[in-house]
Amino acid sequence: MRILNFGSLNIDTVYSVNHIAEPGETVSSTKLELFCGGKGLNQSIALARAGASVCHAGMIGPDGDMLLRACEENGVEAGCIQRTHERSGHAIIQVDRSGENCIVLYGGANQMIDKQYVNTVLNGFGEGDYLLVQNELNMVDCIIDTAYKRGMTVALNPSPYDKAVGQWDLRKVSLFLINEIEGAQMTGSSNPDEILRAMRRRYPDAAVVLTLGKKGSVFQEGSLVLTQCSFEAAVVDTTAAGDTFTGYYLASVMRGLPQPEALRTASYAASLAVSRKGASASIPYRQEVEAGLSNQ
Repeated sequence: MRILNFGSLNIDTVYSVNHIAEPGETVSSTKLELFCGGKGLNQSIALARAGASVCHAGMIGPDGDMLLRACEENGVEAGCIQRTHERSGHAIIQVDRSGENCIVLYGGANQMIDKQYVNTVLNGFGEGDYLLVQNELNMVDCIIDTAYKRGMTVALNPSPYDKAVGQWDLRKVSLFLINEIEGAQMTGSSNPDEILRAMRRRYPDAAVVLTLGKKGSVFQEGSLVLTQCSFEAAVVDTTAAGDTFTGYYLASVMRGLPQPEALRTASYAASLAVSRKGASASIPYRQEVEAGLSNQ
């Protein structure tokens, strides 16, 4: 069983600020740091550090060597990544003193996916394999449709959410990984229980993992509902917390762990990530997570 993560690869420019700038305001930064990131790359690194065999597909530009190195250094198979003439995707991130962030994305090479590339990549995968995809790429609907036809299990993290998501055939998705904001955007409700009920009505054959920040997370599949509390952490930077949760949750499921244990493992890994600076740099290794859980 393998997992293909068809996802974004970004260069993150992170500015440490006292508070996140408001409209029309100019603020000074106390520190400037450069990290590898993008929801796709973050989730691939989380999968790999959690012990999964993960192949990453996506596009980088002429400036993307550091992104390839990040894959290689973390055990992420990068043979499907292609280079294009467009500058690599990047993000401008403000992180305030409490660890909260504000992110501006530029798609760049992430928006250069075409149908031929999708078919070429997915020809190497089939029944029994997993596809993980987010919404920082173009052609996501084509990726989902092609993977579904090949018998893959499709996991979707529809972030950042936009109107295009509602036009995709989401009946082909087996697992939705969403937070409160995405849940509200997909269903029109901000109440977690109502979000889950709406998702079950619309996609009765799919499982849903709804993350609730400090309130923990909820798993739903049919009539089965499981809850998981969050773990306390000294918050430094929340940038890759959700991506860490996603990677560790999927890796745990693929290893055959029961759902309660998969949720617990993912929640603890996310708590470690928020206590550290950076995106992919903050993602813990499996040994750290298992050692920490044994002491809980």
